[in-house]
Amino acid sequence: MSTALGIEMKTTAVPMIEDKDGQRVADALSNVLADTFVLYLKTHNFYWNVTGPMFHTLHQMFEQQYNELWLAVDAIAERMRSLGFIAPGSYGEFNRLTYLQESPVARNASEMIAELLRDHETTARTARSAFAAARTAVDAATEDLLTQRLAAHEKAAWMLRSLLAEE
Repeated sequence: MSTALGIEMKTTAVPMIEDKDGQRVADALSNVLADTFVLYLKTHNFYWNVTGPMFHTLHQMFEQQYNELWLAVDAIAERMRSLGFIAPGSYGEFNRLTYLQESPVARNASEMIAELLRDHETTARTARSAFAAARTAVDAATEDLLTQRLAAHEKAAWMLRSLLAEE
C-alpha cells in the first residue's frame, strides 16, 4: 500500500488484543461508560437544582465534577472505538448497562451529596472491575485510562464524604 507521501506500508489484520479479551474489555468499558454518563447527567441535574446555605460551594463543585465526567465519557468511548468496538450511546443502552440508580426528583443538598458519593464509589468499583479485564488482556492503554478514572472518582468521593462529615 502506498501513502500520499509515497511511502510503502504493509498492512496486516493482526488484532492488537485477542478477540475474546478485547470483547471482555469492551463489555467492561461499556459499563464504565454507562456509569460515567449517568453520573454526569445526575451531577448536572443536581448542579441545576441545588439550594440551601451551601448553594455556591455545591454549585461550583458540581460544575467541576460534571465537566470532568463529560470529558471522561468521550475518552472512554474513544478507547472503545480504538479497540474496534462500538460504544453504546443511547439512554436505553446506558440504563441497561449502568450499576447506578436513577434519581427521583431534585432533593435537598445533603441527599444530593450522599447520592453522588454512593455513585462515585459504585463507578470506582465498576472501573476496578474493568481494570481487571484490561489487565488480563494486557491492555496497558485501557489500564492507564481506568487508573485515571479511579483516581477521579476516589477524589470526588473524598470531597463529597468530607462535606457530610461531622466536625
